[in-house]
Amino acid sequence: MNGFNWPALMQAGLRSLRLTPAAFWALTPAELALMLGQGAGTSPMGRGGLDRLMQAFPDRMKGQADD
Repeated sequence: MNGFNWPALMQAGLRSLRLTPAAFWALTPAELALMLGQGAGTSPMGRGGLDRLMQAFPDRMKGQADD
């Protein structure tokens, strides 16, 4: 059988993870796999990746004063 085993995925999402049906159907397959403990096949983010994210999405807008 090819494709997704929907009964098993629904049981895992609804029973094991206790997701609501709406939350289950809103997930992507990658998100569901990650929630079920299956890695995305990528390594953890390193310092360089974090620095790039911090530069792209700073906590403050340019010119905003500290509180």
